[in-house]
Amino acid sequence: MAAAPQAPGRGSVRKTRPPPVKTSLNNPYATCWGTLGQEDMHFILQTLEVRFKSLGLRKVEDRKRKKKQPSLGKESGDTCGMAADTGQDLEEKRSEGDAQASGWTPAHVRKQLAIGVNEVTRALERNELLLVLACKSAKPAMVTAHLVQLSASRGVPAGQVPRLSERVAPVVGLKCILALGFRKNTTAFADEVSTIIPRVPPLNVPWLGDLQDTPEDPQENSETKSLESRDKEILETSFEDLSKPKRKLAEGQQAVVLQPLKIKKLIPNPNKIRKPPKSKKMASK
Repeated sequence: MAAAPQAPGRGSVRKTRPPPVKTSLNNPYATCWGTLGQEDMHFILQTLEVRFKSLGLRKVEDRKRKKKQPSLGKESGDTCGMAADTGQDLEEKRSEGDAQASGWTPAHVRKQLAIGVNEVTRALERNELLLVLACKSAKPAMVTAHLVQLSASRGVPAGQVPRLSERVAPVVGLKCILALGFRKNTTAFADEVSTIIPRVPPLNVPWLGDLQDTPEDPQENSETKSLESRDKEILETSFEDLSKPKRKLAEGQQAVVLQPLKIKKLIPNPNKIRKPPKSKKMASK
């Protein structure tokens, strides 16, 4: 007798899943920052340092002190020590309350700046900046690469300054500054922005540079104006004017006038084969 077929064992070979593949498109255009000279770099860094120091702009961090847990003792001397400690804590709290709160020292000056990549990006999207400065030491470079296209599309001068974070961040009380923007409502940095803008090199954005650099041709302007005038004439014409015959009729020939179509009665098609309902329930529904 033939043996019965056996079921496949549990230890069967699993099919390997194909690796996930994601399609991505490469940008054919190469956008890059303009090269900044050494003299311009030193001038920009020095002006920013001097201005920040004169304004006293600085971020003050609130260092939370760890609370000391008093040791529990049975002797009366321990209780006296605890009372003395509580008195010292109260004095320290009063002195800390009199001191300046944590945050930026001149708040109105801080509102005139955009510090950090995220804040600069949001301000550029809202078109609120006059000047953008990015740090060249940002790694990876993709962190600040999108600022080139954003600033060029908004018409905001932007430049990549080496050692920006190294020189300016400690003056302001930060660890690093990868991007710095000056808002349009700035009054504290108006003179500095006007002197820095001429030293910032132009941005290299191919699809925007071609449109800005090429002068307008008078022939193209005339053609576009003629096309716009034609479109306006077509829009202004009514339906009756368009329905009129445009052919010139010969002498004695009359134009054919079409009468409107009137539907008197609708008759269903008798040759149409209709399928019967599958069940009585379906028919009742």
